[in-house]
Formats: sequence, structure tokens, C-alpha cells
Amino acid sequence: MPEIIKEYEAQLDSEKRITLRDVSSEFYHVREFEDGTIELIPATIIQSDEISKSTLEMIDSSVKSLKKGRVSGPVNFSKINDTN
Repeated sequence: MPEIIKEYEAQLDSEKRITLRDVSSEFYHVREFEDGTIELIPATIIQSDEISKSTLEMIDSSVKSLKKGRVSGPVNFSKINDTN
């Protein structure tokens, strides 16, 4: 198990948020356990230059179509079976 380098008490604010002090990462993957333990794992967000050129072109094309009002009709989810 990694060595503890900081330990402090924290309290939820009125909007159920917690403030982390002097953190090393901007984004975290959060895991919440049944016993109330919360684990924060530093996450790396993919930079836009790591997305392939063809994917970026497809996104650009989709946004242009959306701005021009070329969109599909509503999706009818009632025909999808609930698997739960």
C-alpha cells in the first residue's frame, strides 16, 4: 500500500461537495464502497491531439449538420426490451 503523505479532516458543504487541498491531479476516477469508503484515483483525460483525425472530422461534420438543423427524428425507446 502506498505511503500516506497527507491526512486531514474534510466536511461536505451544503451542496454535498468536498474540497481537496493541494492535489496533484485535476481529474479523478471515484469509487464508493458499501462501507462508506471513497477512493479517488488520479485520471488522465485524453487530449484532443490524441483523437484520430478521422474521428475529429466526423465530429466536425456532425456539429455542422446539427447547427444547420439536419437532425433525425425522436427515438422510440418503447420498442426496446428492458433487460433488468
